[in-house]
Amino acid sequence: MPDFAYVARDASGKKVTGTVDAGNPRDAAMQLANRSLFPIDVSLANTKALPADRLRSRKVKPQTMAVFYGQLASLLRSGVSMMRSLTVLSEQGTDKILRAVLHDIRSRVEEGEPLGNAMARYPRVFSEMAVNMVRAGTEGGFLEDALDRVGTFTELQEDLKGKTVSALAYPVFLFGVGSIVIGVLIVFFVPKFDPLFVRLREKGEMPALTDGLLAFSKMVQAYGIFVVIALIIVGFLFRVKLQSEEGRLLLDRWKLKIPVLGSILMNLSVARFCRVLGTLLGNGVPILRSLDISRAATGNRLLSMSVADASENIRSGESLAAPLRQSGYFPQTVVEMISVAEESNSLESVLPTIADTLEKRTFRRLDLFVRLLEPLMLLIMAALVLIVVLALLIPVIKSSSAI
Repeated sequence: MPDFAYVARDASGKKVTGTVDAGNPRDAAMQLANRSLFPIDVSLANTKALPADRLRSRKVKPQTMAVFYGQLASLLRSGVSMMRSLTVLSEQGTDKILRAVLHDIRSRVEEGEPLGNAMARYPRVFSEMAVNMVRAGTEGGFLEDALDRVGTFTELQEDLKGKTVSALAYPVFLFGVGSIVIGVLIVFFVPKFDPLFVRLREKGEMPALTDGLLAFSKMVQAYGIFVVIALIIVGFLFRVKLQSEEGRLLLDRWKLKIPVLGSILMNLSVARFCRVLGTLLGNGVPILRSLDISRAATGNRLLSMSVADASENIRSGESLAAPLRQSGYFPQTVVEMISVAEESNSLESVLPTIADTLEKRTFRRLDLFVRLLEPLMLLIMAALVLIVVLALLIPVIKSSSAI
């Protein structure tokens, strides 16, 4: 049983603190009453610093959640009761937030609340897909399989995210370091050459490249701070704009227009949609409900709108593939495979295969893109540094020739 920390007063009015083992706060309060103590505050010993409203706003790492789903499925499959399983995982867990959440869920389940409903109280910890699959598994008698699938899916999604971030990390690093180097050259190094070129400027022999570089350097020194402030303000306004549905839709549209990278991002979103939809269908979730959940998991609102149109088609008794083909966002091969799977009634098994194939193909393209991006970034940075160096050397060479 979990430990509950309490603050109470005894018969003489003296404040008493301590802990008590109980299944829930109500039992803890009853135990205190039996000891002639009047409880003032009763809370889980390891979550006293985390009020319920703050607890619901906290997140848990997806890797931790993937392990939790697998462990809960293993315990249930081994014959351990739900209450005992939740107790064991809450006591042995390494994540403070997850332990606190599991303590609360255990108390609610003990009071008769379904596991899925208790999980739904923590949307930042348990995804909508996980909650719906647990509900479907509880109703259909395949809760262990549903938890296994959720854990596997969560792990795959994190691997996908990790590969994408690691692939783009080095080019971003190159861009950042190169920008800093060029900025230092222009702000601190270039202005020191201005007094050396006074005679060339008086004679009208100053090269245009050098004159432009010096003028740009002076402008950065004079107005650079204002430019930085303006960029911060624009960034803040852009972030506020992204809070609206219109702004998010606009950003998703811009993402797809990025050369090469746009199609990669779209294919990853399609793969995520296929994996979620296939996982839900494979666990017995009705197709309309599965589409509602999976369209939210795509990460792209344009794609989500296309899936919403597909849902309307299915409500009208039509196929899923037709509106997906009309949207123009789904690759033709994917649409054809979905169409064939619909005819053979095998969507739940074909969709994960589509996701695997699409992810492998997309990662090959992403790997090639990154391999080309790295030397391209180096060339761009080298070219900018070369321009700065030439702009400063050409007048020096002219002055030496004149002497």
